[in-house]
Amino acid sequence: MAKIYPLLGVSQPFDPTFRFTTSWLLPPYLLASLRLFFALYAFITIFAIFAWDDSHHLTLTARRSFSYFTNLTYWGLAFYFLFSALHTYSYARTGKAWLRSWPRPLQAAHAVLYTTIVTYPLLVTLVFWAILYRNPWFPLVEEGWSNISEHALNSLFALFEITIPRTNPLPPLHMVCLVILLACYLALAYITHATQGFYPYSFLDTSKGNGRVTGYCFGILIAICVIFGIVWGVIWLRNLATRTLGLEGKFAGQLREEDGRDVREGGIEVVELQEESK
Repeated sequence: MAKIYPLLGVSQPFDPTFRFTTSWLLPPYLLASLRLFFALYAFITIFAIFAWDDSHHLTLTARRSFSYFTNLTYWGLAFYFLFSALHTYSYARTGKAWLRSWPRPLQAAHAVLYTTIVTYPLLVTLVFWAILYRNPWFPLVEEGWSNISEHALNSLFALFEITIPRTNPLPPLHMVCLVILLACYLALAYITHATQGFYPYSFLDTSKGNGRVTGYCFGILIAICVIFGIVWGVIWLRNLATRTLGLEGKFAGQLREEDGRDVREGGIEVVELQEESK
């Protein structure tokens, strides 16, 4: 089992140059604050939608919310930004991220969660506006705001994590994780139909033709593979550009116990080269 951790992006020690908790542009406290703001916005959106549904006697809609991939990925965004903010604050305060002390399975889970929040929101946005949305615009302000939050701002949050932190390109094995999670959601969608009598998304309705459903499923599979490749490339280019321009990152300035160097004084490249050679 230990051999799979490096393939999942979990080095030993984990994240030796603090790529998950630092930015090439923003100081740690500001990065943490923005992540916390995004988390609060996402949670407020989720609970505001629940409150609106309840006040308009739409309790069935609220109960069905976890059957929708959009909502599940939005919860993922909210929790990612909450925990990434806590990890970044702990790094900014002590020079050592809270995440560094976690068990390796949880570190792997955090790495995979990062991959989901920089890919799935882009998929959700693409599918919603290309397939599901139909004119005219939503008649109620709440509906328009909630759909913009969950089907547009979600991708803005993802783009922030793609471009601003110092994270490494996504490990290739994470592509397998994304496909497995999509397969699990597909199973959930059909369990929902079997137990509650509705399809979360109309394009999964087998009564309209199995071939049509299969085509949509393979289309989404291809889309997530393309999105994964594009995101990988953008992160790789971001790291190349910042390294070329000498923008190594904004660090907490704390002495690293692991190697006895201040990461601001040139030790960062040595650590990364040593890590790559393992």
